[in-house]
Amino acid sequence: MKQIAQSLLALLFACLTAQAQIEKYFPASQLSTVGAYYYPEHWNESQWERDLKQMAEMGFEFTHFAEFAWAQLEPEEGKYDFAWLDKAVNLAAKYNLKVIMCTSTATPPVWLVRKHPEVRCKNEDGTTYDHGARQHASFSSNFFRRYSLKMVEELAKHYANNPTIIGWQLDNEPRVFFDYNDDAQQRFRDWLKNKYQTISALNDAWGNAFWSGIYSSFDQINIPKHHQWGMNLNQRLDHYRFAAEETASFLDEQAKKVREFAGKGQWITSNYIPDYTSGYIGASHQLDFVTYTRYMVYGDYNGVGPKGYRVGDPDRIAMANDFFRPLSPVYGVMELQPGQVNWGSVNSQPLPGSVRMWLWHVFAGGSKLECTYRYRAPLYGYEQYHYGIVGPDGITPTPGGLEFQQFIKEINLLRKNYTAGADVPANYKARKTGILFNVENVWGMDMNKQTSAWNSLDHFMKYYRPLKQMGAPVDFIRDTTDFSKYPVIIAPAYQQIDQTLIDKLSDYVKNGGNLVMSCRSGYKDREMHLWEAPFAQPIWSLIGAEIPFYDLPNPQAPDHIAMDGKNFPWASWGDILKPATETECWATYQGDYYAGNAAVTFRKLYKGTVTYIGADTRNGDLEKNVLAKLYKKINIPVENYPYGIQVEYRDGFGIAMNYSDKDFDMPLPPGARILIGEKKIKTAGVLVWKINE
Repeated sequence: MKQIAQSLLALLFACLTAQAQIEKYFPASQLSTVGAYYYPEHWNESQWERDLKQMAEMGFEFTHFAEFAWAQLEPEEGKYDFAWLDKAVNLAAKYNLKVIMCTSTATPPVWLVRKHPEVRCKNEDGTTYDHGARQHASFSSNFFRRYSLKMVEELAKHYANNPTIIGWQLDNEPRVFFDYNDDAQQRFRDWLKNKYQTISALNDAWGNAFWSGIYSSFDQINIPKHHQWGMNLNQRLDHYRFAAEETASFLDEQAKKVREFAGKGQWITSNYIPDYTSGYIGASHQLDFVTYTRYMVYGDYNGVGPKGYRVGDPDRIAMANDFFRPLSPVYGVMELQPGQVNWGSVNSQPLPGSVRMWLWHVFAGGSKLECTYRYRAPLYGYEQYHYGIVGPDGITPTPGGLEFQQFIKEINLLRKNYTAGADVPANYKARKTGILFNVENVWGMDMNKQTSAWNSLDHFMKYYRPLKQMGAPVDFIRDTTDFSKYPVIIAPAYQQIDQTLIDKLSDYVKNGGNLVMSCRSGYKDREMHLWEAPFAQPIWSLIGAEIPFYDLPNPQAPDHIAMDGKNFPWASWGDILKPATETECWATYQGDYYAGNAAVTFRKLYKGTVTYIGADTRNGDLEKNVLAKLYKKINIPVENYPYGIQVEYRDGFGIAMNYSDKDFDMPLPPGARILIGEKKIKTAGVLVWKINE
């Protein structure tokens, strides 16, 4: 008992220490800080001072160097040149700009690639990447790992005690490699041997008795061909796990190296593309916090209404905020679109005001820094036509640059109106909801969909989108999260589960929590094996219903589900439910041989409730209606915002943003004092108010 108490005290001390350090990095009264990337190596040295001076005059507080500059930092093997970068850092300091220093591991120099061609990533089809792009070196290359750390060490040593350097970004938009080179092959085998210890344990876990898949040695195992029909699903699952860990551990190795030398006031992060199914996001344990990148208008996200493509999907920033925020003490956005880009399918101009609205949306989620790629628009290279804060002349602000300036001025206004310790409204806090997310469930379902109509991330959105319309603050949470912080937890399609999590969810409900689970939950164990039992039997006692079978209608012949006098179309996965005596039936299947059977159930369990939504519907309307019914039943007040209206609270401020194609008259709480904008919010408009003090 004494040891447990000591461990808890040690953990509490570590948490308080980490929080104090974060407060040192990002004082609460600062609210947030704004910066822009700058590439001194791209421009004539005579222009550096002009550019950095103008950046500071526009209100930016930090800049970002050396992201893709390995060839300039180490022009020859073992010969380093920091003189040019020192000049840029000194100029930034002259104009009171802080600097984020970036390791340049995304762009190894050609001399390294030519001397060690084995560092290049090899695809499943045998083709090999080459020099001339970026991220062509594999994180599974043993030589690349060792050598890149030498460059990182030299950079860290040189800038360890420079007061202008506030933090470090590792790599750039790191990704998961499915590398088929010799090093990757051997590292995968070593990883498997470390995990399973014996080949018989691996054979059991992979189910290798099926199709004569038995191995007698780890040396016989190859990286799976993911595009080969019928490839062992568990072999693929382990390769997903391995590849994600390779990226996460590469970042951790860099972080450890930087931390050997970096000053105590310098933090360490990396900037992730919000690829929620990659598996490596949040898996690097040596970072101080995480950041992400977000681009909103490039042809693939249409938004609301016929011109919504100029504003962007209202859930893209919202979901990124809610996914990244729970991963670390704070979060930030390292790249936010400054205007028109060049690499999308259709590179339209954003609607005027959109860039400013995106900045406010990032801030509204709790971000401590907002940065943009890039200050100056490039004149050459792959990203020609990509807007910056200033245009090709290097002087004239772009429309997005002017909107960044406006946002900076408005943040300064908020700083003047900030009250230390300000909280969020009680009714906002009361509807706080956790969405339980485990990427391995997505991998497992996507490898074995059972129906072409199934889309795992779309299924999640059918729960996430109505929550935002209800004005609920949302966190994407993990199995290890403290569930007691959330009045409601939703576990969509939690296919792979274990008894430990089932017990944790049961305790959450018994202690007053409200749990929502959805179709195809609980069917498999953590290794993707079906239970040696009726379908999903381990969760029956939790949900208060049996699942005799599931159905997958032909998408060309959808059926309906009836609830409260309404019919909802579905054509994907449907669990046919047999509720226990004490369990209520909220909705029933219609139109097929099992018509009248339960599709949605609800039960009370001690102090809490469990709702099970057995079907994945076409448009998410059933899911939305069930959530509305549930929150009303458990007396949690919600809003009813139109799709496209996003509302969040932080630091005593309310922020509303309009992604829709219609004006919206925002209902403000009593005593609210408007600081920015007007009560009637136009498309791409923002309203900020201080809540009643």
